[in-house]
Amino acid sequence: MNPSTNTASANPIAELKKHMKPYEKTDSKASIRQMINTLVPLVLLWVGGYLSLSISYWLALPILLVASGFVIRTFIIFHDCTHGSFFKNKKANDIVGTITGVITMMPYRKWKYSHTRHHATSSNLDKRGEGDMWLLTVEEYAEASFWTRLAYRCYRNPLVMFGLGPIYVFLIESRFNRKGAKRQERINTHLTTALIVLLYAALIWAIGWQAFLLVQVPVFFFSGLLGIWLFYVQHQFEDSYFEHEEEWSYVNAAVEGSSYYKLPKPLQWITGNIGFHHVHHLSPKVPNYNLEKAHDSSVPLQKATTITLRTSLQSLKFRLWDEETKSFTGYGRKVRRGLPKNAVQAVARELKPKAPVLPKD
Repeated sequence: MNPSTNTASANPIAELKKHMKPYEKTDSKASIRQMINTLVPLVLLWVGGYLSLSISYWLALPILLVASGFVIRTFIIFHDCTHGSFFKNKKANDIVGTITGVITMMPYRKWKYSHTRHHATSSNLDKRGEGDMWLLTVEEYAEASFWTRLAYRCYRNPLVMFGLGPIYVFLIESRFNRKGAKRQERINTHLTTALIVLLYAALIWAIGWQAFLLVQVPVFFFSGLLGIWLFYVQHQFEDSYFEHEEEWSYVNAAVEGSSYYKLPKPLQWITGNIGFHHVHHLSPKVPNYNLEKAHDSSVPLQKATTITLRTSLQSLKFRLWDEETKSFTGYGRKVRRGLPKNAVQAVARELKPKAPVLPKD
């Protein structure tokens, strides 16, 4: 049994929220220090990667990999700004959020909207599609058409999710406004794209397009891959929490539907403590540099599901949510048994190799 099962009943929302209040206080000095120890190393590593090209690309790649980690750390600053937790001043959050959004290639106001929706609907089976990853239940998958199942399997394939995912999410999808976006959000999206173009044009003018691509492509790809991985693994673990609207609980979704990703200290630092994801979902106003303190101060929060680098790799085999067992599962026998007979035959026909057509004599 998940040790966090009784968390919500033992600690009402009001009590847990009250416990989080001291850690929601923004420390401007800590925020400025984090900007300095994040952005300055990022610039130096980027330049160091470029200068290393004259020696060996194999020397440059490790430097650029570390630089991509600082892009992740920059994204955490961006992330806190969208929650209004990095600075006390709203305008300061908006400005820093927009600037860090250019560095991470993510429009500030667009992501702020979708991520706020994600927090409000996380683990709610009746409100999927709000800033989350595509998820089907075993029953839904069994009842889906062949093409829907094929699209879903492609989407959940690790090569697609972590290979093509960064390109689609950060390079393509983020350049367009969502339907129904308000004027301020639309302007911010276009402003972000324009600033990215200007920044990249200046860098290409300074070092040439070939050197720029050799440096920026690995930084972009590795940071995007790591970012999607963090978002994925913090909600995709075996005994996670998903319920329909009538049974859904905000506290359960936060503490049971978000993991504590226990990382080695250097990785915890570079990822801005986002491994304490259960604390963040319970109280988004807690700035990243207070997440560990909030976790350590609360016994119920310490009972959240803990995953490590090794155990988190198991999430790669999770494909569907089983509402009967309340756990993730793969495309196993139970799923195949749930498919209608004609659906099984259709799948078999589609996947059966076609015999080559030979020319007639």
